[in-house]
Amino acid sequence: MKGRNIAFIIVLIVLADQALKFYIKTHFVLNEFHNVAGNWFKLLFIENEGMAYGWKFGGGWGKMILTLFRLFAVIFGVWYIKDIIKKKQHPGFIICVGLIFAGALGNLIDSMFYGLIFEESSPLHVAALFPKEGYAGFMHGRVVDMLYFPIIRTHLPTWVPIWGDTDFEFFQPIFNLADASISTGVIALLVFQKKFFRQQNPVQNHPTEESPIPAGENQPII
Repeated sequence: MKGRNIAFIIVLIVLADQALKFYIKTHFVLNEFHNVAGNWFKLLFIENEGMAYGWKFGGGWGKMILTLFRLFAVIFGVWYIKDIIKKKQHPGFIICVGLIFAGALGNLIDSMFYGLIFEESSPLHVAALFPKEGYAGFMHGRVVDMLYFPIIRTHLPTWVPIWGDTDFEFFQPIFNLADASISTGVIALLVFQKKFFRQQNPVQNHPTEESPIPAGENQPII
C-alpha cells in the first residue's frame, strides 16, 4: 500500500470527525438531542474530559497526562505507519493502524485546541467559535461526543441474576467518529490477526540428490 493512500484515509476520517464536532458544538446546547433514525439512533451532545466513550481519568492532571499520551501516540504513529509501509506489511494491517491513528489524532485536536477556540457550552447556550476568550487553556479542551445508539431499552425481571429489577439499555456509550475509527481498527486487528500476521515462509521440499557411487565400489555388473 502506498503512503498517499493511507494518508487520504486518515485525512478523510479526521475531516469528517472535526466537521461533525464543529457542527454539534456550534448548533446544539449541551445535552440537546435529536432523533436520526427512530429512537435507536440519536445525536446527543455531551462533552468528555476523559478517554473514549466517556471514560474519565483523574481530574486536571489526568486530563493533561491523557492529552500528552495522545500526543505521543500520534507522533509515534507517524513513524510507525511509515515503517510498516516501507516494510510492505499486509494492506489490511496498515489500514487498521491508520484508523487507530486517525481516531487518536481527531480526539487530540479536541483536547489541545477546543478550549481555546470555543466558548463554554451549557444547557442554555450554544457555544460561539473563536471567542475573545475560550473556555479552557491549551491541552485542556473537552472532547465532543454525539453518536448515541440506545438500540434496546427494557426493564429486567427480578429473576435475572445481579441485574434483576433494573433498567437495561444497549448501547449506552455516547461517542464520536474518532472513537468509532479507533474501535473499528482495533476490532479488525483482533478478528483478522491471523491473516495479517501469518508467516509467509512455507517449508520448501528440496529433492534429495543421489550421491555418485565411487568407481570400483558396488558397481552394477552388466
